[in-house]
Amino acid sequence: MLDIKRARYDDCGTAFDIRLKAIRHQCIGAYTPEQMQAWTAGKAEDGYCDLMEKHFYLGCIEGEPVATGMLDLKNKEIGAIFVLPGFMQQGIGKRMLDFLESLARELGLDEVILDATLNAADFYRRCGYVGEQVAIYQSPSGLQLACVPMVKRLFDLPSTRAVNPTL
Repeated sequence: MLDIKRARYDDCGTAFDIRLKAIRHQCIGAYTPEQMQAWTAGKAEDGYCDLMEKHFYLGCIEGEPVATGMLDLKNKEIGAIFVLPGFMQQGIGKRMLDFLESLARELGLDEVILDATLNAADFYRRCGYVGEQVAIYQSPSGLQLACVPMVKRLFDLPSTRAVNPTL
């Protein structure tokens, strides 16, 4: 069973390692070897640890972290959903996404956005996200990667159907 807990600053090394392994496993073919190398270069202390101050979470199985996810309230953005390769294809990424969407609803967000990697865009579409156009993501480190900006409404719009008051 997946337990999701709030990450602390001292979890950044673990979260960074999950990210690194997930990218190197899942993104082969979607990006060039040079992009992959640049994307996974550096260390957690080079800025990744700062993400722990946001709504950053670890998904754990039997106490061991196997997945990450983040909700950036200021930008209404979900991100950093990564799953260790040995735990992929078990619904863990979907459970983390569902958790973050539920949290966003509880915190009053009506929609969330994300920048899907090219290999993950279909997954997010299956989860109700909308977006087709490829754009260029500019990372804080200066790396540029193709992505698919996507959005998902978290609440249905109020019905405009007329209500029969005699029923």
